[in-house]
Amino acid sequence: MVFIGGDSLEHLNITNIVHDLALLHVLGVRLVLIHGGRPQLDSALTDSVMHEQRRVTRAEDMDIINGVYGQLRSQLEGLFSTGLPNTPLHNVEISVVAGNFVTARPIGVLAGVDHLFTGRMRNVDTARVNTLLEAGSIVLMSPMGYSSSGQAFNLAAEELAADISVALNANKLIMLDELKHLTNSSDQRESTATPTSLQILIGANEQISTTTRMRLDTMIQAVRGGVTKAHILSFQEDGGILQELFTADGVGTQVLEEATGPVRAAKAKDVADIVEIIRPLEEAGVLVRRSRDRLEQEIEHFLVAELDGVVVGCCAIYPFEDEAELACVAVHEHYRRRGSGVAIGANLLRAAEAKAGSYGSKRLFALTTQTQDWFIDQGFVPTDVSALPTSKQSLYNWQRGSKVVSKPLS
Repeated sequence: MVFIGGDSLEHLNITNIVHDLALLHVLGVRLVLIHGGRPQLDSALTDSVMHEQRRVTRAEDMDIINGVYGQLRSQLEGLFSTGLPNTPLHNVEISVVAGNFVTARPIGVLAGVDHLFTGRMRNVDTARVNTLLEAGSIVLMSPMGYSSSGQAFNLAAEELAADISVALNANKLIMLDELKHLTNSSDQRESTATPTSLQILIGANEQISTTTRMRLDTMIQAVRGGVTKAHILSFQEDGGILQELFTADGVGTQVLEEATGPVRAAKAKDVADIVEIIRPLEEAGVLVRRSRDRLEQEIEHFLVAELDGVVVGCCAIYPFEDEAELACVAVHEHYRRRGSGVAIGANLLRAAEAKAGSYGSKRLFALTTQTQDWFIDQGFVPTDVSALPTSKQSLYNWQRGSKVVSKPLS
């Protein structure tokens, strides 16, 4: 599901956006597009009444709204008709289908204001939409819906995008906006957020425009409704959609229920990825060197964290009597630099605690030379070598002088 607002349609980069979407279509991605038209309607309906970011749609406005939406829909259909120019696929025919997929109802009176012909989606014909997608068409929808009597209603495009993405059980909702991505209090890009953390970011950033806030709220609604991921990225950036989808850390901000990808038991095929992650830390003296042979022999002790199918972190759990050692905690340097390493590390720790608990361990301990602060932030406390299990004490490297931290397991 891709939302293309009226601001996107006015920007020169819309041609490149459509070409990227056409490429995704050719690669087999099923696309449902919903376009907006707020700035175009603002220009056409200069005396519109707005109430809480909604346009109050009068009967006499409907012909103008239909005309504006028809023109924007035609613009998109025309751009898709060019195929993929300047590529070997320039002769590919791309089918774009629009139709009366949405039934709607009037919003009615809100806070004493009758919204007249402004409506909300009542239902979407998912069976017909899925049939068209399976047949190889792109489905294009304008923010209009119809009652059983044939009455047309003007819908909020962002709201419609969320409602339809939930109804279709979409894997992704992509919102194009002037905003490149969200940033934290240190002005660093937030590549990933949860609905809750996104609400906090929105509340802390007064510079976010009203339109962008509406779109971010839509993303929260969609993810909480069951959409796997929602993304916001700039319509001004050429190639932004492809970079967001096909690079591990993307260029915008994605919203999902979990801040990081899943953590799972490592497999033999993950050894090469683990080597790539831990080598820079071994060279810096943060981790003890492990040969590839040793990693292969001990792979059943390892857990790995994934982000969009890419291994981005690892750790190992070694049981000792009624305790367990957390070792080789590492996050790929790319994600440490981009600010998402803390969340990945915390996710690894939760999985490690669960694995240690499955061994019957009552305490988790770790040895560290340079990352004691991180462990303390995660609830560990400094302790002494004498507190280690006896069998681990005999292996302690006094020359390395690692600090010992531990944490009780509930």
